[in-house]
Amino acid sequence: MHKKPQILQRHLVAQSRLFRVESLELRFSNGVERTYERLMPGGSGAVMLVALLDNDTIALIREYGGGIEDYTLTLPKGAIDLGESLREACNRELQEEIGYGAREFIHLKKLSLSPSYMSGGIDVVVARDLYESKLEGDEPEPLELVPWKLNNLHELYSRADCTEGRAIAALALAQEFLAGRFDGEVLG
Repeated sequence: MHKKPQILQRHLVAQSRLFRVESLELRFSNGVERTYERLMPGGSGAVMLVALLDNDTIALIREYGGGIEDYTLTLPKGAIDLGESLREACNRELQEEIGYGAREFIHLKKLSLSPSYMSGGIDVVVARDLYESKLEGDEPEPLELVPWKLNNLHELYSRADCTEGRAIAALALAQEFLAGRFDGEVLG
């Protein structure tokens, strides 16, 4: 097994409303020294939800992505607020983004987003047994709910407006879970 590099020094390089950039001076086990910069999370984490509208249909959203300067089909997601449990964050995000709450949440996996330069990740959760419930969100415009059949995910993956890697990974994990080939943990 590889020995982790020694952290010689760390300091804050930049900070904005959303991000902090940290510089790490590292020494690897072979003596090589490098400087890494990484984005640090500003909050308590984030969630991405595979919400089952019924046994065969998931809830996608269409929203504007500032990074790609275009609209994209993705999954409901958002930050975990300070003091909020993972389950509470999941239910709030669903209500804000698709107008549903859920009675059951199954945690599948925490995904790293880009381990080379980001320290944070996102928790992938399946939401089942939905009910109508709407909360006001922080999005600048209403999000479009796009129901999508699970047996047509191959068509979703081929669309030009479905490019978010973490959503595609979350859907793959959910498919494996729903097929009984991957375990999850019920959030209490």
